[in-house]
Amino acid sequence: MRSYSKPHSPFNTKLILICASVVLFVFLLITTTSSFSKSPISQSHLSNSTHPVDDSEPSPLDCPSLPLTPTCTKTPPSLANALIHYATTNITPQQTLKEISVSARVLEKKAPCNFLVFGLGHDSLMWAGLNHGGRTVFLEEDKAWIEQIKQKLPSLESYHVEYVTKVHQADDLLKTGMKEECKVVGDPRFSKCDLALKGFPNEIYDIEWDLIMVDAPTGFHDEAPGRMNAIYTAGLMARNREEGETDVFVHDVNRVVEDKFSMAFLCEGYLREQQGLLRHFTIPSHRARSGRPFCP
Repeated sequence: MRSYSKPHSPFNTKLILICASVVLFVFLLITTTSSFSKSPISQSHLSNSTHPVDDSEPSPLDCPSLPLTPTCTKTPPSLANALIHYATTNITPQQTLKEISVSARVLEKKAPCNFLVFGLGHDSLMWAGLNHGGRTVFLEEDKAWIEQIKQKLPSLESYHVEYVTKVHQADDLLKTGMKEECKVVGDPRFSKCDLALKGFPNEIYDIEWDLIMVDAPTGFHDEAPGRMNAIYTAGLMARNREEGETDVFVHDVNRVVEDKFSMAFLCEGYLREQQGLLRHFTIPSHRARSGRPFCP
């Protein structure tokens, strides 16, 4: 999710966010103004009326009296921070507009909700803003990067996690994931599958996540941790929720690991959409209906 790990979006996302903020401001201004303005009654309507007006009875055309003290709608802090941040920096999210729009549509329906993001980067404030009122948590492999982001964006909730795998181990790990113990749905902390990540803070496992975004750890060279475990664990968490479903997104599916592991453990049958380098899966609870196969 950091700028060195992938190229910048060809779309000017910052410009789009600024335009969106202007539209939001104009909309709020119009809404606030219209609430205090009277409904117009044309002079021609009054003069052409054939019925006398009884001043003693209220007319259905009468406007309500104006409030003594006007009110206004404030921009939520998370959105205000995001707008200011992206308007004053030259660094924009690495996902393209079309890719971001896939997750944004789901957030529009589900927010406020629980949103877990693998990775902490330049798009993190955007995700937190789009999930205003919900809980957005970021899991990051680089301690120094976490501290750097915290200094600039202290409102973001992030945790340091460690990965022990390497990208060059992906083929062996894919074979490991085909074993029966990896098809058992349950809490990742107690899974017997070597792909399950067990070192997160306990509350990460205790929360039922409505959305999970896998855009980390680093996976663009052989010695990088790779996203094998993250993808598998995201799918396991989704299946282990008590009821309902979880939307899981995987970025950089042009790479071998992200492509193969998302199809193997998030399942082609749960694939809802692919836009650019982003895949969107919707995984239902496997606890709510016993006997459901790992993949449909």
